[in-house]
Amino acid sequence: MSTAPQSTSQGTTANAVELHAVEKRFADFVAVRKTDLTVPEGAFVTLLGPSGCGKTTTLRMIAGLLSPSEGDIRIKGRSVTEVPIHKRNLGLVFQNYALFPHKSVFDNVAFGLKYRDVSRDEVKTRVKDALRLVQLPHAEDRRPNQLSGGQQQRIALARAIVIQPDVLLLDEPLSALDANLREEMRVELKRIQRELGIATVFVTHDQSEALAMSDTLVVMNAGWVEQVGPPEQVYNEPASAFVADFLGHSNILPGRVAGEEGGFVKVVTDAGATILCHTRDRAGRPEGERVRLVLRAERLLLAERHDPAPGTSLMRARVRTVDYLGQSARYFLTTIGEAGDPGADVDLQAINPIDRVPFPEGAEVWIRVRGDDCVLLDGGADA
Repeated sequence: MSTAPQSTSQGTTANAVELHAVEKRFADFVAVRKTDLTVPEGAFVTLLGPSGCGKTTTLRMIAGLLSPSEGDIRIKGRSVTEVPIHKRNLGLVFQNYALFPHKSVFDNVAFGLKYRDVSRDEVKTRVKDALRLVQLPHAEDRRPNQLSGGQQQRIALARAIVIQPDVLLLDEPLSALDANLREEMRVELKRIQRELGIATVFVTHDQSEALAMSDTLVVMNAGWVEQVGPPEQVYNEPASAFVADFLGHSNILPGRVAGEEGGFVKVVTDAGATILCHTRDRAGRPEGERVRLVLRAERLLLAERHDPAPGTSLMRARVRTVDYLGQSARYFLTTIGEAGDPGADVDLQAINPIDRVPFPEGAEVWIRVRGDDCVLLDGGADA
């Protein structure tokens, strides 16, 4: 990841964390490959990807729990590549919270201050402030086993922030919570991060968490950084088939460029359907070039009747399966056509809002594809 450094009024860079060509190898296995990462002061940066992609390894190198095989790690402009974890002034929260069961909440939160030059009165003040910030001001005499999972997560967060760290590192801290509590806690976590203004590196494999909480999203795959940017940009303009497929529900159709029409690139898919696609910054593609179309499931609009419009493409389809989601439905579709018509027998997904009753299984519908909603990728080896 590489973002432009921000400058302070004194002319110094305002980056909390910088990774320069950092790589991590375990024998012959390369877990993280030549990664550049910049976390500006006050930013919430999320490392997102599947298991084994290198996101947790990256976070553990920042923390000092692992040493990089190559490269340099800087915190607040100071190289910490050879600095042990206890001298990096970092706040860490892990999936299992790692609370001491035999200690009170107060002693758990105060533990990080034990070996610092902090007076007893200041310890009390800081602990009380931290507990107030996580909305558990009256829990200091309780034990962890007397708290709910969400409360334990808040205590772990209070312990991380009480030391006034330079950077907050969060390794899937919400994954042990149930779905409703996760949603509640991610709102609280973002509120606390904003209130403190502390640079945060957050690791998750959960797309909704990453999209909802991040200022910057770093999508990783097999040790590589696939794409970096604001969540809305990464979601709407995926830079690779992996990002498109991993983030949300996408239909990826291989095909060839067949010229231009009305300011759109005309693509004929391998199944024979013709789709118009916005060029964005990918204009000038030669006719015949292999490409891939990314069609987000929620951007495919279903209708009962043929309704052509400028800059749109239409395909007929039959509903195979419906997942009813309450306010919306996820449809599994197969395109159809008359005998000899192109564009048939392609499986697609669409997610549409519904008015009480979704289209039933077996229904024939029209899929409307707006050219502005298509993303055009290079053909690639797997096209």
